[in-house]
Amino acid sequence: MSSLPGLCGTCQHVKRTVTKRDSVFYLCRRAQTDPTFRKYPPLPVLRCRGYEAHEESPERDNTAAASREGKHRP
Repeated sequence: MSSLPGLCGTCQHVKRTVTKRDSVFYLCRRAQTDPTFRKYPPLPVLRCRGYEAHEESPERDNTAAASREGKHRP
């Protein structure tokens, strides 16, 4: 079962980490410099004052890479 990340899926300030057990964590890098941001916000994030769209979504980049490597699961 996966949780949709909302805005985090396309934010330039996110660091997406996938564990060996396929758990996915979304780290907000804004939390490193601004304590009002949660390091790991509850998902899905629907509103965020720090959101800035990434030119290419990390969610799409990782899915495309996994697909090329034969690791993509529908």
